[in-house]
Amino acid sequence: MGLIKTIGSSGQISLGKKFAGQSVMLDEIETGVWIVKLGRFIPDSEKWLHGPGVQADLNEAIAWAEENPPEDTNLEEFEARAKR
Repeated sequence: MGLIKTIGSSGQISLGKKFAGQSVMLDEIETGVWIVKLGRFIPDSEKWLHGPGVQADLNEAIAWAEENPPEDTNLEEFEARAKR
């Protein structure tokens, strides 16, 4: 049996302190019928990381970085090459 809650005059429903500060997704599947799902929020600027093929590209880049450690840059040599 589900919980019975009363919507307050401000239009809010309390889910309880154990959910305080957590993000939820609220879907109204038809008038008066909602599904509430607890989840993690992905900022719009990071959604591209969850797109198709991105995980494979990231794994490839990580593997390359593990096999090609960074090297110190000789700034004088770099500047000389840049001026050519």
